[in-house]
Amino acid sequence: MTRAIAQALAFSLYPLLICIPMTAAAQGPLRIEITEGVIEPLPFAAPTFIALNPNAGDLAVRITGIIAADLANTGLFREIPSQAHISTVTSFDSPVQFSDWKAINAQALVTGSVDVTPDGVLTVTFRVFDVFSERPLGQGLRLSASRASSRRLAHKIADEVYSRITGEGGYFDSRVAFISEAGPKDARRKRLAVMDYDGANVRFLTDDSTIVLAPRFSPKGDTVLYTSYETGRPGIFVIGLADGEKRALRGTPGTMTFAPRFSPDGSKVVFSLSQGGNTDIFSMSMESGALTRLTANPAIETAPSYSPDGKRIVFESDRSGTQQLYVMPADGGEASRISYGPGRYGTPVWSPRGDVIAFTKQRRGRFHIGVMRTDGSEERLLTASFLDEGPTWSPNGRVIMFTRESRGSAGVPALYSVDISGRNLRRVPVQGAASDPSWSPLLR
Repeated sequence: MTRAIAQALAFSLYPLLICIPMTAAAQGPLRIEITEGVIEPLPFAAPTFIALNPNAGDLAVRITGIIAADLANTGLFREIPSQAHISTVTSFDSPVQFSDWKAINAQALVTGSVDVTPDGVLTVTFRVFDVFSERPLGQGLRLSASRASSRRLAHKIADEVYSRITGEGGYFDSRVAFISEAGPKDARRKRLAVMDYDGANVRFLTDDSTIVLAPRFSPKGDTVLYTSYETGRPGIFVIGLADGEKRALRGTPGTMTFAPRFSPDGSKVVFSLSQGGNTDIFSMSMESGALTRLTANPAIETAPSYSPDGKRIVFESDRSGTQQLYVMPADGGEASRISYGPGRYGTPVWSPRGDVIAFTKQRRGRFHIGVMRTDGSEERLLTASFLDEGPTWSPNGRVIMFTRESRGSAGVPALYSVDISGRNLRRVPVQGAASDPSWSPLLR
């Protein structure tokens, strides 16, 4: 049911993260089977991790709270509040009183301890138990990082708990790039920003002196592509998250470039280029700047997105007379239309799993976020509102984040997320107006 722990947790936090497998343990039968139907959230308990010294008390409370919130926010888990707990966990090594957790119907139990040294090295040890089989799920783990990295460490633990119970990779230790907006609707000031997946730790990457649009993470998650009007017309820029260094991608003078996206290996960027009244899709080598034209059609062709294996590109085009979705080889060539339902389709994005494509659909004055198979079959609409657009995938392909804007002059854009089954629609808690989300891969 689970992957090897050493493989699953071979990662590093900002300065350092050390993973030490503890005593080998039996694998329990507990598992959530995720289907397209509505499921009953699995009840779990996460008593506050034990603080091993006085300086660790606040950190223990904070880390436990983040882990519990991550799991509960998926809609797949339901936390049993501490007031309902019968047992108290006073020592990480003490035997678990499973009968007390069964009595409150906890099916999973997460326990842990927190230690912090005077020089700020934080160590967290945790275990996950299947309460009804009275067995641990996988091995216990000890994670170490700097005190400043406590949120990331908590997300890492939540990812591991999620993975052990669902059998899927997690998505909590990730970031989202987005456009932060301020001011009246007809004159909004826009800034490129990045945050944790749950809306925390917002950091601005640009000022509001020029319009910025459509950020897209690199495959490594260390740089962001975006469209900017810095030169007076839309052009593509790339910015590093670590150093904030910004540069314009090489382009063709007198053209407008927009809707950029990296190839899966990061060696190319695919985008739309408008010149002479025509808009087509091009790719560019990140190393040489060499341009390759991928479409040559009098229609408007934009919003390209690579398949995870880099062999195909999905894009939107009005070559059939209405805005529809097409798939073509990554080096150009004949394109096949995949959308045939009523309405207009746009902003397609290939799932990290490679099996489905998310899109925006407009029909009868309503906007929807939907998904379909890569051949256009099994279309399903997940949302419906005055304006939903711009889907982006979580690293594990389970959740879609998008922009929703309310009706009227007072309407402001906000970020929402939804499970690919259409369940668990949630607003992402970002202060102020926000749009154009782009989900990073899992952090390294």
